[in-house]
Amino acid sequence: MSVLEVHQFACLSDNYGYLVHDPASGDTACIDTPDAAAVLAALAERGWRLTAIWNTHHHADHAGGNLAVKGATGCEVIAPAAESARIPGVDRPVVEGDEVTLGKHRFRVLETPGHTAGHIVYVCEPEGLAFVGDTLFALGCGRLFEGTAAQMWRSLDKLRGLAPETLVYCAHEYTQANARYALSVDGGNAQLAARAEAIARTRARGAPTVPSRLAEELATNPFLRADDPALQAALGMAEAEPAAVFARLRAGKDSFSG
Repeated sequence: MSVLEVHQFACLSDNYGYLVHDPASGDTACIDTPDAAAVLAALAERGWRLTAIWNTHHHADHAGGNLAVKGATGCEVIAPAAESARIPGVDRPVVEGDEVTLGKHRFRVLETPGHTAGHIVYVCEPEGLAFVGDTLFALGCGRLFEGTAAQMWRSLDKLRGLAPETLVYCAHEYTQANARYALSVDGGNAQLAARAEAIARTRARGAPTVPSRLAEELATNPFLRADDPALQAALGMAEAEPAAVFARLRAGKDSFSG
């Protein structure tokens, strides 16, 4: 089986777009459509034929280009069933446990509510790829626009169960700001401090910090460590329920100005 190719490109103010391509079949999927012109330009640059859009959620910077891209390519639009009424051009609604394919490569759909009520992610475990939209960020997680802290913690816990070597492709370049907040709540984490320094160097040369390895997130992302006794103690929440610790972390990030 051929190895999938992932083409990452920056668009809008801080979004990333992704084209996922199977050389054997020629099939290509676009993860969300943050900017239709940027998606079509990336396809032209690579010389790839788009067969599908895989939407993670309904926000305009993820599904706003659906109709223009679909009109230009004739591709299929796959999207979360729970949000299909709010996403333009949906052909196939999907739910937890469904599969989407690129050639012979299979991606599993996971429901990860929290950022929005019906957010989903796409995971190819054999190749170690996870396209997580706005559920998980490098050193962060999505704001709770429609879901609860308990829902988001369950969603993140689901992602924690993926193989540690999984490459996590999130949708925004928020990592440097996320690092500042992470250090404010977990300043004794040596791995986090080293990662923050590396991130600063990466951004100084204009390079992306995405994707990241799940193992790195598990060690340094406070939002994935709400059940870690050391972090709980640092927050003055020893032995608290992880969902409550996560809620404290998320509220802290929402008001953080550092």
